[in-house]
Amino acid sequence: MTNQESLPFPPTPSTSIAGRTMQESVYKQRITPRRLPADTPNILIVLIDDAGPALPATFGGEVHTPTMDRIVKEGIAYNRFHTTAMCSPTRASLLTGRNHHRVGNGQIGELANDWDGYCGVIPRSSALVAEVLKDYGYATGAWGKWHNTPANETTPAGPVRKLAYEPGLRVFLRLSRRRGLAI
Repeated sequence: MTNQESLPFPPTPSTSIAGRTMQESVYKQRITPRRLPADTPNILIVLIDDAGPALPATFGGEVHTPTMDRIVKEGIAYNRFHTTAMCSPTRASLLTGRNHHRVGNGQIGELANDWDGYCGVIPRSSALVAEVLKDYGYATGAWGKWHNTPANETTPAGPVRKLAYEPGLRVFLRLSRRRGLAI
């Protein structure tokens, strides 16, 4: 099995040589190999939920969105994603590529509970698409409404395990109805 058939990639071994003393040791900066060809395209995933009549013209709505039109014309657009009819479960499915119940998001975060498939927390055993892309060398980020954190974890009392980051995201800017902007 080659490295690219198994994720996560194994750590890059050190090329430094440890001697018995600092003077006998040789330090060489570890260089992580590039896993993407130079001409690899960018990947942009946009999820628009709860848009109602505000759907962009790019996808048949009435709102004029020239930048989105330009982005779609330069790449590939999919507009038949299976939705769960609720924002948190749909977002969890898109983020992981898995069924929303399999990743603990069978309903919106405010209704999270202790039932299997409804806890509101994506398990670490389910990698986010961003984690896989990051392992290959992509710069990743997320901006906007998140709504994939159980309500009891968004209070000032905490716990704050999921408020400031998500696995695989180098930049994470989340909008919260309770706290405003979280970075």
